[in-house]
Amino acid sequence: MPTHETVETFMAAVESGDYIGAIERFYDPAASMQENNDPPRAGRDLLVEGERKVMGAFKSIVARRLAPPLIGAELVAIRWAFVFTPFEGPPFELDEIAFQTWRGERIVEEKFFYDPKQMGR
Repeated sequence: MPTHETVETFMAAVESGDYIGAIERFYDPAASMQENNDPPRAGRDLLVEGERKVMGAFKSIVARRLAPPLIGAELVAIRWAFVFTPFEGPPFELDEIAFQTWRGERIVEEKFFYDPKQMGR
């Protein structure tokens, strides 16, 4: 079970825009991520590579938490808002829930729940 301090430190890294650093510091080497019902992606190196691609596709991405995290045993749920600003066109906001499974102080599995219609594409 992660400590509240660890989860807060993780969220602060995300809110500061250090998305790659957050993955490198808080995710297990074999961690997986899944977008809604898409197939999961596994392996921290692959997750970092995917994050770099997403970041490179936008002028900026700004994250903020919308509620305190829910922490229970090995499970953590965080409600986020992300504002994506494309290189061309208007920004859009994505309201999502990140549902995480932690083993100790590392995330081993994460699934994101959001309505893709928010992306306006």
